Amino acid sequence: MTDTSRFAERRAALARHMKNGIAVIPTAPERMRNRDSDYLYRFDSYFYYLTGFTEPGSVLILHTREGATGASETRSVLFCRDKDVERETWEGFRWGPEAAKSEFGFDETYSINTLDEMAPKMLANQPALYYAPGAEVDWDARIMGWLNRVRAQGRTGVTAPNEIHDVRTVLDEMRLFKDASEIATMRSAADISAAAHLKAMAATRPGRMEFEIEAELLYEFRRRGAQFPAYWPIVAGGANACILHYRANDKRLADGDLLLIDAGCELDGYASDVTRTWPVNGRFSPQQKDAYQLVLASQDAAFAAITPGAHWNAPHEAAVRVLAQGFIDFGLCEGTLDKVIETEDYRRFYMHRTGHWLGLDVHDAGEYKTAGEWRALEPGMMLTVEPGCYIRPGDKVPEAFWNIGIRIEDDVLVTATGYDVITRDTPKSVADIEALVGQACA
Repeated sequence: MTDTSRFAERRAALARHMKNGIAVIPTAPERMRNRDSDYLYRFDSYFYYLTGFTEPGSVLILHTREGATGASETRSVLFCRDKDVERETWEGFRWGPEAAKSEFGFDETYSINTLDEMAPKMLANQPALYYAPGAEVDWDARIMGWLNRVRAQGRTGVTAPNEIHDVRTVLDEMRLFKDASEIATMRSAADISAAAHLKAMAATRPGRMEFEIEAELLYEFRRRGAQFPAYWPIVAGGANACILHYRANDKRLADGDLLLIDAGCELDGYASDVTRTWPVNGRFSPQQKDAYQLVLASQDAAFAAITPGAHWNAPHEAAVRVLAQGFIDFGLCEGTLDKVIETEDYRRFYMHRTGHWLGLDVHDAGEYKTAGEWRALEPGMMLTVEPGCYIRPGDKVPEAFWNIGIRIEDDVLVTATGYDVITRDTPKSVADIEALVGQACA
């Protein structure tokens, strides 16, 4: 039987925030790719976080009432697809309402076909409605239709919710702090991604195509049990490494170029996000090595800034100081360190931020500021640390630095005493990389 306790605990936590009201959380719809071919299905992260249920065509309704003693009385109701043996022949197994109730621990379960009939009755006389306005225009219209049906009964004394709250405000804060099961899953995802990067390093050599290396990554993800890539891999050789969101992956790898790979798997809903950069021929040029070690040093400085109580922006500020000084030393920026940072001249070569939250989504839920101030880091938060430098040809840029694009990214858990790099098994020292690149082709 499925362990559903953590999902029930999350529903209870949401109910405590709601106190009195009703929440409607649908999963993601199935989407067509073209004509009669659909995209591989992926559930909605909020819905999964509260249910553990992965089937499309499902909706969670959670209604709660605060009793006289202050304790909440909560009912969790799942609407899902009916059991249908004929459809299962074509599309695969379905739980159906009866089995879903016992297996996933809901208080009530019903056919999704009854939702439009039952939802207005459940909304009647509720003081507040919690859902995600604007997330899906079809759901906005559907829920407004239910509310109008409730309001139409006003002469009989029935009232509609007089408050509407964005349920994501509560859930984003909950999702920001990972529990033990989430951390364990993310560690496993990190291990799979590390193995995939090792495979890609070993397979790299001049003359191969970017998509050949992409195939090594995707193969290793799936071979080791990941269901999806967490995002489509970036496999960027040479000048392509200076394109932050390069996706074509269709150019030939040239001797003397660097190869930047940003690739992570998704395991049981949770993302990993790893970037490594290495020389196509297995040896850094002097300028490539200098730039690479600069980025590596900036990442170390960012790690050192991660500690409970430090603010979110501290790792970014630490990385920027190291990178900006390096750009001055390379002759790419002019002036004092403080001036280069103040004028943001360094942004010609480092234009993005140093990290983001990580979890069920690659850019995971959670605010970065509270009350206008960078929020403090706390144990249980998971973030990426990904400094880089991108040096395109230009005036006053020495030719030996042209088209050097480097990013080094790791996934980091904030702990009670500091931090834990859960992707540490993905090699990144110059010595390790030069020993590994091209070994499968030797």
